[in-house]
Amino acid sequence: MSAPQAGITPTGRASARPDDAVTPLINDHREAKDLFKQYEAAKGDNRKKQAIYRKIAAELRIHMRIEEEIFYPASRKFVGDEGMVNEAEVEHASAKDLMDQLDGLEPSDPYFDAKVTVLSEMIDHHVEEEETEYFPECRRSTMDLKAIGEQMKTRKAELKAAH
Repeated sequence: MSAPQAGITPTGRASARPDDAVTPLINDHREAKDLFKQYEAAKGDNRKKQAIYRKIAAELRIHMRIEEEIFYPASRKFVGDEGMVNEAEVEHASAKDLMDQLDGLEPSDPYFDAKVTVLSEMIDHHVEEEETEYFPECRRSTMDLKAIGEQMKTRKAELKAAH
């Protein structure tokens, strides 16, 4: 068995590595997972749940815009399966639809927790596919991940400043 490629774990999952477009995306994934855990821990505290959900939605929307505006278009020609990119975009659309529904609800609504749970599950599934299939394929390609990472960093700063 050969040694794993830099930035890909022995299990084939993408890992963090400096100066790479994939690393900030992985970091965003970890942050989202932590926020969903905080939401779960806020049982019964509707004000806290609302604040955490708002942070989840804001962070996910910025993350998705960066992927949709920069990473996905740049990677499309480098991944062997264009359907993988299409599926990621459809998953984003579904998550955004669910967040739009949540934005119109209060945490006291009987469906609020269920919708946040489904959103969390959707994001978990999406992250798993990106980190085990999509990102490793990008890293194995000739894609200029350093330049794309710089573009993403600039765009993220713009989006956070506008938020």
